[in-house]
Amino acid sequence: MPRPSVPAACSTLVLGFVLLLSAPRAAAQPAANSHPPQKPPSSSPTQAAPAAPAAPAPPAPPAPPRQPFRQDIPSAAFAIEMKPIPASADGSIKPVWISATEITWEAYDVYAYRLDEPDDAPYDAASRPTKPYLPPDRGFGHEGYAAISTTHKSVTKFCEWLSAKSGKKYRLPTEDEWEHACRAGAAASSPFFFGDDPARLPDFAWFKANADGTPHPVAKKQPNAWGLFDMHGNVREWVNGRDGKPTTKGGCYLDDPPALHISARASQDRTWNQTDPQIPKSTWWLSDGPFAGFRIVCEADPADPAKPARSDAPPAPADRPGDAKPPPASPKDAK
Repeated sequence: MPRPSVPAACSTLVLGFVLLLSAPRAAAQPAANSHPPQKPPSSSPTQAAPAAPAAPAPPAPPAPPRQPFRQDIPSAAFAIEMKPIPASADGSIKPVWISATEITWEAYDVYAYRLDEPDDAPYDAASRPTKPYLPPDRGFGHEGYAAISTTHKSVTKFCEWLSAKSGKKYRLPTEDEWEHACRAGAAASSPFFFGDDPARLPDFAWFKANADGTPHPVAKKQPNAWGLFDMHGNVREWVNGRDGKPTTKGGCYLDDPPALHISARASQDRTWNQTDPQIPKSTWWLSDGPFAGFRIVCEADPADPAKPARSDAPPAPADRPGDAKPPPASPKDAK
């Protein structure tokens, strides 16, 4: 048998080598008409996309600022300036207005001497004081001076009278309200609204060391941070005590610095009316209390604290035990 030629043998060998190399590559490539494998369907139910979070509610509009106001006094060219006092941080003391100064004779005279009534007018609903046994200002001064020699009863009745005349709700401050208003945001540990140093008292108060034994016109010293004058010194101020009894706060022109501390208090004793010759002694004036005065509070409307509350109490019955009335005629007088 003849042997193949060398060129033919080489061609056969090359062809076989080519076929050997191409076989694995062809097997690795998928067929042109094949499809990629499909993911098996999920057996879990279709879930809706989570809802978008609700838009936050718009913030409530800020409460309108509470403004000071002036309370006119009937039949007098005079008004009491009322300053707004914010609520306490713990909410135990509600917002109120309080008079910037102690109530002066310009306001109290109208009430005490019935200057808002014609001479022949019938009695109104609020009781009024009797005529005082002594001049109640004791000659210290009248216009611009704090009304003094007043009892807790008489100043409470003044508030009732002013409520009836104005339609606003006036009363005495509570002891807690008075201390909160006096402190005006100062540290609770401070004895004075200006701090701890009694050497600064002459800038803010009339007291024993600088008053020369007499009260002074109101608002002549520096006020506290909330615009209240004479919260320390000048005259003591009637409040409704936290023990439910009347007391006075602030100290007066006769007192040393400890009696002017914010927490200090002085309650009436028999010496405040000792020389009154009447039997029983007056419940309207203090014959020996020329240091007892007051300031007033106007309540805020609970529904709208930017506005004063309206007086919702009906006028008090005509209870006038202190009114000066002529005594009944005796048989001898009738003759």
